[in-house]
Amino acid sequence: MSKIWVFVELANQEVSPLSLEVMTGARGLGGELEAVVLDPQAQGVTDTLGNFGAKTVYLGLDSAYSDHVAQPHAAVLASLVEEHRPDLLLFGATYDARDICGHLSARLGSTVVANATGVSTGEGGFEVASAIFGATLNVTTEVSGPTPCVLLRPKSYLAEGASGAAPRVVGVSLPAGAPVGARRLESVVTPSSGPKLEEARVVVSGGRGLQEASNFALLEKLAGQLHGAVGASRAVVDAGWVPYARQVGQTGKTVKPDLYIACGISGAMQHTVGMKSAGHIVAINRDRDAPIFKLSDLGIVGDALKVIPALIEELRARGLESQ
Repeated sequence: MSKIWVFVELANQEVSPLSLEVMTGARGLGGELEAVVLDPQAQGVTDTLGNFGAKTVYLGLDSAYSDHVAQPHAAVLASLVEEHRPDLLLFGATYDARDICGHLSARLGSTVVANATGVSTGEGGFEVASAIFGATLNVTTEVSGPTPCVLLRPKSYLAEGASGAAPRVVGVSLPAGAPVGARRLESVVTPSSGPKLEEARVVVSGGRGLQEASNFALLEKLAGQLHGAVGASRAVVDAGWVPYARQVGQTGKTVKPDLYIACGISGAMQHTVGMKSAGHIVAINRDRDAPIFKLSDLGIVGDALKVIPALIEELRARGLESQ
């Protein structure tokens, strides 16, 4: 039986939603599932990992994991991999995980596949699905070599618990003399209201078709009426209209809401890779030939600055006020 490892990250002292998604995907591979969590605040998460199928949890609580970036994690992971030889190591596609995978590849010669959307078992081992060339081409890669590492994009799997038993917990220590590298001086959380972008059931996103930053206030009103979150294209984030935390796309967040409303967004592949799995897509754009209409369930050819206020008024008439 193959041995599948998942590197687990925390958010607010709990297992991050992305790590739970990866645990769910790993469980479907049918091997012996084990987890590695390296965080000084991870003492209370082992039962959660057991509920998601982990039979063994390698637990590291050294403060270096929060004080430094990537190198302490990579040093411990490299040591554990050399000792236990797992067949596959899965990560959520976060900035820290990308750094760790780079260090592991340099240390162990491991294959790394980034931006994966799924993993399955194949005749020769494991096969990884991913999108390349700006998400214009879907490919399947057969991974091999010593403990290949795969970085899975958010929303690749739906997080589902398995009601598993409490796992065996193995304490791990940072090797003496392990490099620690750059020190993390500060973590800044962008303040926000309403549902989180990646968790919202409704997302209203804006692009350059909104003409100026102040017009995002219209999207805030519409999203408030629908109990949703506001997203944005890379173009308006690069222009400084909205914070990066709102960016949807290949270099931003991946969302999978029940309803996605694209306002003044042309539909470049860089953007659509982050939202094309939405349940229903509504597009508003003046250009009837905009690529976004090829993905949409409902397309409105018109000026978003005229359509959105009309939609807000219609929803208000039906008793839906902005929250």
